[in-house]
Amino acid sequence: MNKFLLVVAFLPLFATAQVKEQKFSVKGSFGKLKHQPDWIYLQYRNGDEWKTDSVQPKDGKYTFAGAVTEPTLARIRVKYKLDVAGKTVQMMPGRDIVSVFLQSGKLNVSSADSFSNAKIKGSAAHSAYTKLKEQEKPFNDKMEPMVAKYREYAKNNDKENQLKLEAELEAIEKDMNDKVYGDFVRNNPSSPIALYALKQYAGWDIDADKVEPMFNSLSDANKNYPSAEAFKESIETAKKTGIGKTAMDFTQNDTLGVPVSLSTFRGRYVLIDFWASWCGPCRAENPNVVKVFNKYKDKNFHIIGVSLDRPGQNAKWLKAISDDKLTWTHVSDLKFWDNEVAKQYGIKAIPQNLLLDPAGKIIAKNLRGEELDSKLSEFIK
Repeated sequence: MNKFLLVVAFLPLFATAQVKEQKFSVKGSFGKLKHQPDWIYLQYRNGDEWKTDSVQPKDGKYTFAGAVTEPTLARIRVKYKLDVAGKTVQMMPGRDIVSVFLQSGKLNVSSADSFSNAKIKGSAAHSAYTKLKEQEKPFNDKMEPMVAKYREYAKNNDKENQLKLEAELEAIEKDMNDKVYGDFVRNNPSSPIALYALKQYAGWDIDADKVEPMFNSLSDANKNYPSAEAFKESIETAKKTGIGKTAMDFTQNDTLGVPVSLSTFRGRYVLIDFWASWCGPCRAENPNVVKVFNKYKDKNFHIIGVSLDRPGQNAKWLKAISDDKLTWTHVSDLKFWDNEVAKQYGIKAIPQNLLLDPAGKIIAKNLRGEELDSKLSEFIK
């Protein structure tokens, strides 16, 4: 529910790897569709670049050719001609997008009654990916009505039920990741999509004790892919921010431009709270954090809010602090996902938080709802 992935942090690491590119070709066709395709787009990442190729289909067929440095998940989407009323046909992901795993060789994509309803042949990576998606289905079917309910709660500003349902959804997702992606990596370490599956299993809050042994078990080919270098770096960062580790010191300016260092709060229980004014789940969680802060602020407890607000949006940051009544210490360099503290701590999704004891050791992570109050009550009487 709250996964805002930090993609840009991986760019320099992709660029350093020297790997032979895998040339691919895509031959696509489609039958009689409700709307007439005008353009077909292929979008994928290759090293440190996002690629978008486009082609106009002819006689129900289209082709693409290119190269990737490793098996790569891509998407093919269609843009239709204006409808009979002269209006633009709005894109629908379940109808107009096909996900494909690119790798060396020829890939054939054949769409039937809708562009998304496609049969894909010629890629061992995609065949493995298809099996994973099939195993995901029971979990996704269970979550689908819950997501609809979550949206209803959000529309009615029912933050309490939002948080409860979000916790349930995350529990199901965690179970799915372990049983689908975790098992796949354990049983198929040489698969062309084993690294992809491991990333899905690891998620945005990497448990290095579990993930590092699985990474080490991958085939040499998987460990030598460019994105593996970035992922290995993420594991190293996760090892520094695990439970029991001393939190890394940092210094960043507060709302008045005054530098604030984490180390100055030694001797207190401290919650490092990563958030942003634009982050809906963060704002939904803020009332709970306010409640906990007011309960413990006079009992040797403090909070440092690290904001991932965008450049030039200082006013929005300050307004969110005021509107949500966040009366604790706030710092930010207004660099969005390039926030130096966020990168230092490997933050790839918000909201996230770390609870430190008076010695600066991390004693809990990502406490939501009543969990934060419960954990603090164990230490602060």
